[in-house]
Amino acid sequence: MTHAEPFDIVETDAGTARITWHPAREPRLLLALGHGAGGGIEARDLRGIAAALPAHGVSVALVEQPWRVAGKKVAPAPRTLDAGWRGSWSALEKRGLPVVAGGRSAGARVACRTAAELGAAAVLALSFPLHPPGRPEKSRADELLGAGVPTLVVQGGNDPFGRPAEFPDGGAYELVEVPYADHGFAVPKRAELGQDEAVKRITDAVTRWAGMLGG
Repeated sequence: MTHAEPFDIVETDAGTARITWHPAREPRLLLALGHGAGGGIEARDLRGIAAALPAHGVSVALVEQPWRVAGKKVAPAPRTLDAGWRGSWSALEKRGLPVVAGGRSAGARVACRTAAELGAAAVLALSFPLHPPGRPEKSRADELLGAGVPTLVVQGGNDPFGRPAEFPDGGAYELVEVPYADHGFAVPKRAELGQDEAVKRITDAVTRWAGMLGG
């Protein structure tokens, strides 16, 4: 990320959020992406999407939750994350474009939980944390299945928070696997797939899916 990118400061019920814009020249959609509980908008998948999608008519907004803007190390409770996201939504809608809600990990859960009430056009779930590592009985599938809008899940093949084969059948979502990748979409050096190619798999999938959405 560079400091030259335009950003907005937004006041929410959870504190001050920040939106960093990656605009398309002639946008037809706006893809808003939240970050996870263990990092910020510098995540490799968020960076890759923000760099790739504007060339395809999709503006990208990277939304930093108030806890990250404030410099805190630990993410708050889900209801507080939802409040921060809701409070940022009006600034996203002001662009006058259909808004696709998305995020990675905890940010994907927020997007799923709030999509219907906020009127999101679709949901992009990156590294959706289907369950805590080693606790498949603690499933969060209801959040994903309850999004209520077209949904794309992009999941690492070796994600301990939920491997692709663990996701429920019959949901109104599409799932794309990034082979060998972990929860952060990192791939081991011994993998047949290199790190740059793994990120390209993500951006290609999102570009293709976004091209099928209205707007």
